[in-house]
Amino acid sequence: MTPSARGHLAMLLFSALVAGSFSLGALAANEIAPAALNAVRFLIAGVVIGAVALATTGIPREALKAPWRYLVLGGLFAAYFVLMFEGLKTAVPVSAAAVFTLTPIMSAGFGYLLLRQITTPRMALGLSIGAVGALWVIFRADWQIFREFRIGQGEVLYFWGCVSHAIYTPMVRKLNRGEAPVVFTFGMLVAGFIILTVYGWSDIRATDWAALPAIVWITVVYLAIFASAATFVLLQFATLNLPSAKVMAYTYLVPSWVICWEIVLGHGAPTGLILVGVAMTVVALLLLLRNEHD
Repeated sequence: MTPSARGHLAMLLFSALVAGSFSLGALAANEIAPAALNAVRFLIAGVVIGAVALATTGIPREALKAPWRYLVLGGLFAAYFVLMFEGLKTAVPVSAAAVFTLTPIMSAGFGYLLLRQITTPRMALGLSIGAVGALWVIFRADWQIFREFRIGQGEVLYFWGCVSHAIYTPMVRKLNRGEAPVVFTFGMLVAGFIILTVYGWSDIRATDWAALPAIVWITVVYLAIFASAATFVLLQFATLNLPSAKVMAYTYLVPSWVICWEIVLGHGAPTGLILVGVAMTVVALLLLLRNEHD
């Protein structure tokens, strides 16, 4: 299997794990402050990834050079997660999900600005089809729901979080100096935890950790291990083997994976029309899977 193919496989798993964070995250969103939740999330993820790094590649001294790189990456991802949870306090989930689909296109733009990565005509076609398919799923194939879309403060906050996410992807390739993905991820998580602890110290102190319901801890553990530690490594690996636009194109699959999660959780299956949107995201990925200027 080529590095490019492994990068695509990594992002396929990435999209499925991220989707789970939407379904489970909603259960704990109103129980804990965003900064406090994400600080613990980064801490647990950092411990897990640090242990994996020590057990596999080790943490070479060279990886500790230029620590500002990890602060940049950790700050970008910390900003994304905090702004996401802050935005979801007021944003309708459907509207927030629509904002999320702008990330791949923004990532393609930042990929050009930072790395001069060119989005070819076929990649642009794939991104466009994927965007339409994702929106089709998000709005449940209902034109009336689409027409009622409103942009509020929550959507604006989340949009800036998505900008941070879009910058993060090409920035990984720009700042990486040959470090293994697991080592680079560990550095980013440590930096992100420090930033979140400083920023959210008052929220962390104000949280009654012992009184939190069990679902919060279940969600935090999932977010830390599967939607943070695992996905960060997958994202780091993919960004070192694929153009930024192709990496972020997999975010179009998230709404479809969310449908799968909702079915498993007993929330019902989608209608036939919604499956049209799922098919469009698959077509988009098939276009992007073809080897062209990887």
